[in-house]
Amino acid sequence: MSDIEIAQQAKMQPIIDLARERLGVPAEHLDPYGHYKAKLSLEYIDSLKDKPNGKLILVTAISPTPAGEGKTTTTVGLGDALNRIGKKAVLCLREPSLGPCFGVKGGAAGGGYAQVVPMEDINLHFTGDFHAVGAAHNLLSAMIDNHINHGNELGIDPRRIQWKRVVDMNDRALRKITVGQGGTANGYVREDGFDIVVASEVMAILCLATDLKDLKSRLGRIIIGYKTDGKSPVYARDLKAHGAMVALLKDAIKPNLVQTLENNIAIIHGGPFANIAHGCNTVTATKTALKLADYVVTEAGFGADLGAEKFIDIKCRMAGLEPAVVVLVATVRALKFHGGVAKQDLNQENLIALEKGLANLEKHVANIQQHYHLPCVVSINHFTFDTDAEIDRVEKKCEEMGVESVVAKHWAHGGAGAEELAHAVSEIAERRPGQHRFVYGDAMPLWQKIETIATKIYGAAGISADAKVKAQLEAWNGDYGHYPICMAKTQMSFSTDPNLRGAPTNHTVAIREVRLANGAGFIVAIAGDMMTMPGLPKTPAAENIDVDERGRITGLF
Repeated sequence: MSDIEIAQQAKMQPIIDLARERLGVPAEHLDPYGHYKAKLSLEYIDSLKDKPNGKLILVTAISPTPAGEGKTTTTVGLGDALNRIGKKAVLCLREPSLGPCFGVKGGAAGGGYAQVVPMEDINLHFTGDFHAVGAAHNLLSAMIDNHINHGNELGIDPRRIQWKRVVDMNDRALRKITVGQGGTANGYVREDGFDIVVASEVMAILCLATDLKDLKSRLGRIIIGYKTDGKSPVYARDLKAHGAMVALLKDAIKPNLVQTLENNIAIIHGGPFANIAHGCNTVTATKTALKLADYVVTEAGFGADLGAEKFIDIKCRMAGLEPAVVVLVATVRALKFHGGVAKQDLNQENLIALEKGLANLEKHVANIQQHYHLPCVVSINHFTFDTDAEIDRVEKKCEEMGVESVVAKHWAHGGAGAEELAHAVSEIAERRPGQHRFVYGDAMPLWQKIETIATKIYGAAGISADAKVKAQLEAWNGDYGHYPICMAKTQMSFSTDPNLRGAPTNHTVAIREVRLANGAGFIVAIAGDMMTMPGLPKTPAAENIDVDERGRITGLF
């Protein structure tokens, strides 16, 4: 059966009952969205602050390929497996964006028999959090143009407005637009553009804010542009926009509770992409889960060079989190792709290509162990076409690197297929937990921070940028030099060229643009051709999505 067919046959339990039975959450602290989704109250979250924390398990992956790696599927399977072996475990995942659901990647609810449900709801609209983020962002956009139209008392320079608009859809035609056309009644004519919602600073702020007070403060600190003097920033609070933005986000800040196919609790909250944003679910969700469970399994977007690096250097730095162990997801198919095999040929045994592609796995393991300073377990996500010889070679390579590996079959067998992985992870978490290190220090200048990520994590020879970018970073060093870096880079390669597979070295990472996300508290460095508004592929997934005569959605994956 397809993923959606499996999900539609799930025997779900009412989320109110499940939260009470599994986690002891009183019904009065849950706001239900139907029978199987609910938001957790901030008052209840605050009541947990003195409870001890559980163990935090981070799931990441090798560099993504068109073959798929199954990171979310592994996160769900591992969480189910930990519960099966007697551990009290909760999952923390990101919410899917509509862009990839209708584009090329598909949804983000897991797959096979390791899924979170209700799958269609989670992938399409869910509890409305993304719509709230988009509305809050675009409210600020509207208030900027409105202020200029009514006299521009703040002296905003229309040529130096940094704040775009957003929509939760892949729409390349909106990357560059002109607003205010049609005469003076329609405002001031200027260039503008759209990003996708998951790239919005409002999304990053929602995911890093600790409570409503912190959320309002961060929103107020957003720099929307600069005054005509060329130096003075204009903040969202100057426009008196941040209060109304909080009003739109007052429910979105509450974590969402759902369940897996095996009726274990999953908290799905926030959804920044890791290739254009910081790629982690909300701090609120993670910290709450750590108070409710002995083990919390969370994921960081895309490969360990992007999602895991940002998890450590941004999320852990800001929230004081400490992962105990990292699970690195790999597949034989993906490794063969990194070894040069075409997608249509991945089901055929190819030990030569596998050997070459293992360089990608090796680099990610080295980053986790040497630069993040955390113990690592390689989860070999099993596919039916994998041969014994191929599996043996991956296991042997892991042994050579001094890292434990486990073949996991959760896609086909649910939690039962990941019990060995659960035992391996829990053993390390209990007896040999790691203590992470940051890739760079707070005091390092911004240019050197970017350079350190590129050389240490990506294996680059160095970075490059034009004089304007260098001057901007230098100017920011005084007030914002302590901020971490959020790299916006292709997820498909350690380099900025998505076609460079494996583990390329001695390449140069070209920084095209830098953006100050003052409310979120980091600097975005856009590398290569990376776009903060993706486009749809030639054949988008939307062409296969439909609703049958009974109202059941088909074609979603």
